Amino acid sequence: MRYADPSANRDLLGNRTLLFIFICAFALVTLLQQILYGRNYIKRSSEHSVAMARKLRGAIQAKHPLGGPINNDTIEIVQHLCLFCNTIFLNKGLQFGWQNGDQLSNWTGLFNVTDDPAVQSGSDSSSRYFEFYEGPFEYNSTRCLELRHEILEVKVLSMVKQSELFDRWKSLQMCKWAMNISEANQFKSTLSRCCNAPAFLFTTQKNTPLGTKLKYEVDTSGIYHINQEIFRMFPKDMPYYRSQFKKCAVVGNGGILKNSRCGREINSADFVFRCNLPPISEKYTMDVGVKTDVVTVNPSIITERFHKLEKWRRPFYRVLQVYENASVLLPAFYNTRNTDVSIRVKYVLDDFESPQAVYYFHPQYLVNVSRYWLSLGVRAKRISTGLILATAALELCEEVHLFGFWAFPMNPSGLYITHHYYDNVKPRPGFHAMPSEIFNFLHLHSRGILRVHTGTCSCC
Repeated sequence: MRYADPSANRDLLGNRTLLFIFICAFALVTLLQQILYGRNYIKRSSEHSVAMARKLRGAIQAKHPLGGPINNDTIEIVQHLCLFCNTIFLNKGLQFGWQNGDQLSNWTGLFNVTDDPAVQSGSDSSSRYFEFYEGPFEYNSTRCLELRHEILEVKVLSMVKQSELFDRWKSLQMCKWAMNISEANQFKSTLSRCCNAPAFLFTTQKNTPLGTKLKYEVDTSGIYHINQEIFRMFPKDMPYYRSQFKKCAVVGNGGILKNSRCGREINSADFVFRCNLPPISEKYTMDVGVKTDVVTVNPSIITERFHKLEKWRRPFYRVLQVYENASVLLPAFYNTRNTDVSIRVKYVLDDFESPQAVYYFHPQYLVNVSRYWLSLGVRAKRISTGLILATAALELCEEVHLFGFWAFPMNPSGLYITHHYYDNVKPRPGFHAMPSEIFNFLHLHSRGILRVHTGTCSCC
């Protein structure tokens, strides 16, 4: 008689036992996520769970050290394991998504990473608990096409809750971004017909001859007569032409830039626009860089901080020197109050023999850009300077990257951020329509027309 092993039909530390241990571990991590971040991380995708279960089933059959058949109960347990995995990682911009056309990169297990602003904003730690692949999915993979569609199917911001929009945007971050040449060219062609930045972004001697009765952007009943003195301040023609620069960075001042480590990527751009004299001292350079080719100045800043330049002018001059040889751009013909103080900027730089050029927005360009974005749903008393610069950049640059553009009090992971990367001073309510502007930028990103950066950067 042969000896009968009493454990032959038992699952001693077998498939189900090991899987139960895995499930308990992931449940514990989920609980820790909820405690640390204060959010509900239960989000399910049954299709992905089933796909994951099938993959794990094959892997276990091939490699499980105890061998043996795997029954349907085990498959169900594996599927629940996948649900836990998706729960944790989807909300960190990751997801198990084996579908046709998707290729997952190298699996690595635990390693430090700094591409999540949520982690950096919430603590001093620069590592995540888990990360399961190096590099994002390909732009045209099936999963990425679906994720972009989930953004584009939201036609107006009010269609979804803010948290739902955040989740969709966060999920899209698992995908590489690539410019869609046909979409970008079509959009730029529309901008050329409506706005034409290479000809009308600045007020020039060519588009505003001597003796012109220039209408203001807002005070349309007001007229400014272009006399000889003012005419000499204008450049003869636009200093930039269509698609002159390969890669441009338009840098907003949003708190989303804090701890982003995007400074090197911004500095690597061929041309950099900045808005309203933002600080770029050593304290901020790691996140925002220093390179500046054009910086705008809101006349209200000159009025409030520098007493309309009617007294001491050196403090203002010193501020501009931080941007080295960057051109200074002002809305001198927005309304009648802006004109005199904007013209004084030119006098100040001339008095100090500064090489920095001073340019003035052409009021008709600003009117046309506002009308264009109004047709796309941006309803505001005035569109933001950032939107104006991004619109101009799309005509002047082949590829446009936006940094520091985020109009919500929380980042995409649901953690509160400051309004600016340098302070938390809120804007005047009802003047701009920032959420609507950002919503349009997310659409343009999803269409491959420009890229919006809201996470950490890993440039160079």
